[in-house]
Amino acid sequence: MHFLDYIKQPSLIPADCGIYPRSIHAIRDGILFMANEGDTDCLVSTVDLGLEGENHGTYFKAPLIHANANVLRALFPFTAPRRVLQEEKTMGVGDRLGIASSGHIKVFEESLAIPVLAQQSMRELTLTDRTYEDVLDCVTFAVFKENFTRGFGADGDHLKNAIDVENALKLGFSMITLDCSDYIRNDLSSLSDQEITALYQNDSEAEKRYLETSFDLGENTVLTFTPEDYRRTVLIYSKAIHFATEIYHSLFSSGKYNADFEVSIDETLTPTTPLQHFYVANELIRLGVKFATIAPRFCGEFQKGIDYIGDKQQFEKEIAVHSCIARHFGYQLSIHSGSDKFSVFPLIAHYTKGKYHVKTAGTNWLEAMGVVAKTDPKLYREIHAFALAHFEEAKKYYHVTTDLSKIPSLNSLSDEELPALFTQDDARQLIHITYGLILSAKNSDGTPLFRQRLYTLWRKESTAYEQALYRHIGKHLRLLGAM
Repeated sequence: MHFLDYIKQPSLIPADCGIYPRSIHAIRDGILFMANEGDTDCLVSTVDLGLEGENHGTYFKAPLIHANANVLRALFPFTAPRRVLQEEKTMGVGDRLGIASSGHIKVFEESLAIPVLAQQSMRELTLTDRTYEDVLDCVTFAVFKENFTRGFGADGDHLKNAIDVENALKLGFSMITLDCSDYIRNDLSSLSDQEITALYQNDSEAEKRYLETSFDLGENTVLTFTPEDYRRTVLIYSKAIHFATEIYHSLFSSGKYNADFEVSIDETLTPTTPLQHFYVANELIRLGVKFATIAPRFCGEFQKGIDYIGDKQQFEKEIAVHSCIARHFGYQLSIHSGSDKFSVFPLIAHYTKGKYHVKTAGTNWLEAMGVVAKTDPKLYREIHAFALAHFEEAKKYYHVTTDLSKIPSLNSLSDEELPALFTQDDARQLIHITYGLILSAKNSDGTPLFRQRLYTLWRKESTAYEQALYRHIGKHLRLLGAM
């Protein structure tokens, strides 16, 4: 029986016929849906919709390529990203692999939060050998497949220059995270007040704005700058503010692109104090910059793939003020490297009053590798050994405090014990930061060492992968009060 025969009675579609039932859409006196043809998926239409593909007489079959993603976005607006940061609760769950969105969608269908399903930095694109076109297209196809009509965002994440920002905007990304870290001074924390004063260039008019008043934010919160606070803050952030202002006025202020603007000051070695956060926000607003979120660098450690490290009492004290600042100016607080920060999620939910943007990174990759450990122990052992051998190389891209000596030897673990490695922080970070090297590794003949085997396994175990994502992201959302 051909799959076209099944769609006449969608309720009777068997699980093994190849059709994704939620993808069936009536359009132009015909039907369009997505189907599984073994190793690949495709679009099938009973009418000519302008898709690139094969004409089989009674139907058209089209591959999942960029041109066809563009057709879908034009025909079905819910498959294109939209601005989402005006919503109360949003979460970025970027898909490094291009296969996680179906699992993400299933959990967000039950959540109060709106997802940013496409979210990649240039670093991640480089390490995974992907493009922004591919990132967005994979999400579009998944959204169509799952008939997810609530809306989603697409984030050009941690972009550092105007060219990359504009390229993402031209593709239709609905959010840009501008990474200002190259313009933030990290060399001042050890300097004395006297040394700071010597570096500071006096600006009496600017000083009046901050030194001759106190800032009453309400909620029993008053901020006051000392001359030392002010000078240090100016030296650290003035160039970053100038950079963000230039990018905004050159690419956003005209309204040419319908996208949210996020200012990231989190990729630094030293935390952003509440006074510094206030200064950055106040100056950006004074300079005419309209932004949806700011991402400070919080106290403690927000390392990749593990829980918060640091003094939770200090974090609570500061997140209360950071949240108050965001409310005072009318934007959402953005929390980066939010993957697995379970111990502080309730504090974030409480002090932001349930209005936040939380950005996770790499969780989908770790859950995918957890599936490998469960279903193909031999392959996982091979990859784990490779990661150990290349860990120092991967550390060039990420700040982690991983102690490899704390990871149990593979020789001491049975196959059944391998999945437990993903509950151990050091093992999680080992696998987390080596993803690019694992995916790009080659055999001597130039063929992929792991990539093809991994994607074949993940396609075979797609249900298990979706369930893993549902559980893990669901835990995030529940602790954030969004589920």
